[in-house]
Order: sequence, then C-alpha cells, then structure tokens
Amino acid sequence: MPALLTAASSMMCPHGGTVIAAPGSSRTQAGAPVLRASDSFTIAGCSFAPSVPQPCVSVQWVQTASRVRHGGDFVLTQSSVGLCLAATQAPQGTVLVVSTQARASAL
Repeated sequence: MPALLTAASSMMCPHGGTVIAAPGSSRTQAGAPVLRASDSFTIAGCSFAPSVPQPCVSVQWVQTASRVRHGGDFVLTQSSVGLCLAATQAPQGTVLVVSTQARASAL
C-alpha cells in the first residue's frame, strides 16, 4: 500500500518548483495533517519558460486513494496523480513526490 501524503511530504513540479500544501483540516494526522485533493496546493520557484513564460502555479489532483476518506474527501497517497497547472490552467506535467512519511498507508 502506498504511503499517505501529509503536510510534511516533499513534492515538486517537473521543473524544480516546490509544491506547498495548505491542509483544510488538521483533524486527521499521520505525523502531520493528512492531505486531500480538496486542499490547497501552490507551486513556488518553477522555472518553466519554453517560449512564453508559463511556470507551474497550482496542482489539480486527478487520482486519489480509492478507499480511504477524511472529511468526506479521498486522501492522497504516494501513488496519487496531480497535474501541475500554469496560471492559464494549462497542464505542465505531473507532481513528483520526493518524500513522505512511511508509517501509515492507504488504498
């Protein structure tokens, strides 16, 4: 089973920007608040600028855990898929999970 993503997990966009999670609830914890797709995710420091600068600024999660919920929403795991979006909502790639906690997991 994949590990849960928490506010302490380290994530980045494919261009090296840092994903910053702002959990909507700290009620469920696994060392830090457990993250859900409905939480707020911003990206800082993305350097993506092919011809017109359109760095990644936010994350939209398209695949979450399939069985575990928190506050009515499915939680995020290490195998969840998030799209990094530019300010124009254009997809720029997928979120890279660099590190997470290893004690709790979910399906």
